[in-house]
Amino acid sequence: MIYPVMEHFYTLQGEGAYSGRAAYFIRLGGCDVGCVWCDVKESWPMDAHPQLTVAAIVAAASAHPGRLAVITGGEPTMHDLTALTAGLKEAGFRIHIETAGTGLISGNLDWITLSPKKFKAPLPEVLPLAHELKIVVFNRSDFAWAEKYAALVSPDCRLYLQTEWSKRDALTPMILEYVRENPKWTLSLQTHKYLDIP
Repeated sequence: MIYPVMEHFYTLQGEGAYSGRAAYFIRLGGCDVGCVWCDVKESWPMDAHPQLTVAAIVAAASAHPGRLAVITGGEPTMHDLTALTAGLKEAGFRIHIETAGTGLISGNLDWITLSPKKFKAPLPEVLPLAHELKIVVFNRSDFAWAEKYAALVSPDCRLYLQTEWSKRDALTPMILEYVRENPKWTLSLQTHKYLDIP
């Protein structure tokens, strides 16, 4: 089994519940969402990236001491992740996925970060599977949109609000105030960008 891999690298998880943890990121090519503010638009084409075997991906990840793998994109649910997650599991990895939820979840996953986008709605069947809901706030109206999805995920799902990076100076104070007034939410910072690491 092969996958189009835009990039793969060892770093720290910068966002959400596992922020600060060493992690091997696997960014798959292909996206059917098309966010206007996406910071990895080069990941969108499916056929513009090297095709790597599961064995090659697992070998690269296993060269590092951390055993947390994060599958992202693009939109990783465009791929059947059964073979990739099986290979990573066999090598002892805990496996997370970051998805907009526009495709069905596949494979053996330990943690699902759902980050729905206004550009294409997530599938209803994905919503109850999310362990964390990450809403990217681009303007003030996104708070109401965040509440819509908070009502659709499971009661145990962790709720995060994260500013779109280019608007962080204007929107972070708004998010801080919103979290103070609505403490079920947690602020998510893109710490990897503040630290200037991958």
